[in-house]
Amino acid sequence: MPTSILDIAKLVRNRSISPVELLEQSLARIEKLNPALNGFITVMAESALAEARQAEAEILVGDWRGPLHGVPIGLKDLIDTAGVRTTAASAVFKDRIPQEDAEVVGRLKSAGAIILGKQNLHEFAYGGSSIISYYGEVHNPWNPAHIAGGSSGGSAAAVAAGLGYGAIGTDTAGSIREPASQCGVVGLKPTYGRVSARGVIQLSQSLDHVGPIARNVSDAAVILQAIAEPVPGSGEETVPDFVSSLHARAAFRVGAPRAFFFEDLDPEVAAAMEEALAVIKSLAAEVREISLPVNTDRTLQSAEAYMYHLPLIEKTPELYQPETLRRIQAGNGVSWAAYTSSLRQLKEARHEIGKAFETVDLLVTPATPIPAPVIEELKKDMDLLRPRELLLLRNTRPFNVWGLPAISLPCGFTRAGLPIGLQIAGPHWGEAAVLQLAYAYEQATEWHKRQPEQM
Repeated sequence: MPTSILDIAKLVRNRSISPVELLEQSLARIEKLNPALNGFITVMAESALAEARQAEAEILVGDWRGPLHGVPIGLKDLIDTAGVRTTAASAVFKDRIPQEDAEVVGRLKSAGAIILGKQNLHEFAYGGSSIISYYGEVHNPWNPAHIAGGSSGGSAAAVAAGLGYGAIGTDTAGSIREPASQCGVVGLKPTYGRVSARGVIQLSQSLDHVGPIARNVSDAAVILQAIAEPVPGSGEETVPDFVSSLHARAAFRVGAPRAFFFEDLDPEVAAAMEEALAVIKSLAAEVREISLPVNTDRTLQSAEAYMYHLPLIEKTPELYQPETLRRIQAGNGVSWAAYTSSLRQLKEARHEIGKAFETVDLLVTPATPIPAPVIEELKKDMDLLRPRELLLLRNTRPFNVWGLPAISLPCGFTRAGLPIGLQIAGPHWGEAAVLQLAYAYEQATEWHKRQPEQM
């Protein structure tokens, strides 16, 4: 089978393969592999088949909508789907059935994508391991004894294992990029506001981002093209052509913020990053060391998560996983003054980070400082889980605070065969440049061609 959505689109458009055949292949892989991975909570086989048949009929009469037409895509299970339960991996919402599709789902459907199902996650997206879920932990396709990352763990695991051709995840502190890094796939967090979060169960409304998880950079660009919106005040009249811009070549000035982002790395991650930087030096005009003003305060996220969940925890606290409840209740002590102060600081940080791009065009860091930990070691010791998750999300979280576009893509593997991720970030509304350098790096290396052996 072709390895990119663009290649698949050519076959679909010229009728060499039908959307129904693509869907059947995906459903067969889910049936075979999902029991071991636990990546899906709900498989929407019946409605997906109806959508695939409709796409096939449209394409037969020449009504081809674009590269996602007839392509099966999964959704993190906190993205609303009309008439289909959306659980956020929690007993609190195990019977919740939305009446409307989320905005991002409507955009996917308009592009002709087939909605394959709803994918497992860390409960209410409040964690970076996806081992805390009412539906059980998600397993890494490269080694099921290890975590898939979180909170979009089911989406990243499904994409890595070929259970569909892409997915939509959410990212509040790294929940797209961190599991993408842990599972050896591509995860893109767009600029804050680039993709609508309407109809997405929130964790922190000021930090939540919606974006694609895909097998490669071009697939991420194709999906982003379908779900992105032109943003008032950004200087854009229409959404840029992210797919065409992949092949543009620019003499990027790249900044490597070694302080904070390159500290306390696993030795194999550190070695892979130095090799990745050597490749990037061959692609860019220059690579220079810079420093960035990182704020690690979590007051805003804690307060907004608590405000959203307060009516629910007052009603049925017993339905939450204990660790999720503990994290939510940690926001109880945040005063209104502290919250509004945090909002002001966020606005200032998003303005001030623009100065970093006066001397460089893009930023490069490790996506995660360590490879995927072992599930059982984290499950048996909550005191180990918390610092591990904070470390896993350390390098991704600042880009949520700044609201900058950032991508994770494979840049190596440990000796044990676990993926290592490279993070590339750019200025606000700079997704095209981020994708350009990511694509150039991907094409200059072989990491994206590797697949999990057992899959």
